[in-house]
Amino acid sequence: MLILLPAILVIVSSTSAASTLYKCTEESGAVLYTNQKTTKKTCTILSQQAPAPAPGNNGAKARPAATPTPGDFPRVSGNEQKARDSDRRAILDKELANELQNAEKAKKALLDAGSQPPDKLNSLRDTVALHERNVESLKKELGNLR
Repeated sequence: MLILLPAILVIVSSTSAASTLYKCTEESGAVLYTNQKTTKKTCTILSQQAPAPAPGNNGAKARPAATPTPGDFPRVSGNEQKARDSDRRAILDKELANELQNAEKAKKALLDAGSQPPDKLNSLRDTVALHERNVESLKKELGNLR
């Protein structure tokens, strides 16, 4: 165990402290779970996060080699796929219209609540923010369609 301790310390010191979780035991016997290792405590690594991808990679993972599609795999005709895509667009358009209406209703409710208690106003603000995030997500999804 004493031989492994220096090796562990070298490995731990070379990794980012924010991505490592330690279980540390103080001299008094108290156990502490932290992301910062100190020399005054006996610490062991519980988990370690993989390093973030390089900035030039844009988070894209390397694509594995393409495997051929089996001959008996069901195929969708071009017209059927276009119909499915138009159905999807119609559903997303309808959801966007509903979210825009809900956002407007939430904004109106927030304006009407003018002198309500702060906790009530915070709840209404959260509702408005939720609907605005939903609208942005739906717009993004619609933008991703072919």
